[in-house]
Amino acid sequence: MEELYDFMVWGDYDAKIEYLANMTDENWNFHEKTNNLILKNYLKYTTKKLEEENKIMTTDNYCIINTGLFTPYYEPIYIYAEKNLSDSKQDWWFKSFSTSYDLGNLGITELPERANYFQDPSQLVFDVNCKINVQFKHIYDDEDNRNRIPKEIVNSKNIHSIFKGAIDTMVKKVTANYKIAVPQYFNGKIQLLLPLCLVDESIPDLALVVTKVNNVYQGHTCLTMEMAYNNARLIAKPESNWLVP
Repeated sequence: MEELYDFMVWGDYDAKIEYLANMTDENWNFHEKTNNLILKNYLKYTTKKLEEENKIMTTDNYCIINTGLFTPYYEPIYIYAEKNLSDSKQDWWFKSFSTSYDLGNLGITELPERANYFQDPSQLVFDVNCKINVQFKHIYDDEDNRNRIPKEIVNSKNIHSIFKGAIDTMVKKVTANYKIAVPQYFNGKIQLLLPLCLVDESIPDLALVVTKVNNVYQGHTCLTMEMAYNNARLIAKPESNWLVP
C-alpha cells in the first residue's frame, strides 16, 4: 500500500477526514491551518503499520481498518469499506467511520486490532542514568537540519555553546520530570523527543531525537515542532505541554 487515499474510493476525501476529526474531538491542525494534515499523516502511516502486521481485515464483502483512534466516549473508531464492483482500480469503496456498535448493527462482531508500535514499555521512558551523545556535525552541517534551526542561532558564532547549554538544561528538566521525553515512531524504531530551547529558555525551538543504544542515548538529529508532533502522534496523543499542534 502506497497511500490510504489510493487504497479505496473515498469520494470527497477532505470532507471524510474532517468528519473523522470531529468524531475524535481532537485538534489535528498546526496553528491556524484547517487541512487536518496531522490526521492525514497519522492515517497514512498507521495503515502502513497495520498492513505490515497483517491487521487489515478483509472478507469477500467488506474491509475493516482499526484507526487506533477513539471517540470522546473511548469507543474505538474503524474504517468500514465494502467491495467495489465498479471498474475503478481500487478494490474497496469507503462507507463510513464506525464504532463497534455501528458495525454490530451490520452483524459484524469480529474486529481487527490496533497497530502495535512497541514490545518493551521501558522504551517509552527516559532513563536518567544514560548519557546523551549528540551528532553535532550532522545537526550543524546538514542542509535540512540547518534550515530547522532558528536563523539567529544558526548564524551565531556561539552556536555550539548555545546548543550545549540548551542540552544541559533539557537534561536537568527531563531528570526532574521524565514525562518531558515524548516517544516517537520512525523507520520502525521507538525514539524519544527532547525539547531544546535555543532562543527563549521557556519556548522549545527544536526536538532532539535520541535512540537508546545499550546504556547511552544517541542524539541523531533535530526536528521542527511540526515534524516531531507528526511522528509522536502515531503512538499516542502527546500529553507533554511542550509538544502541541
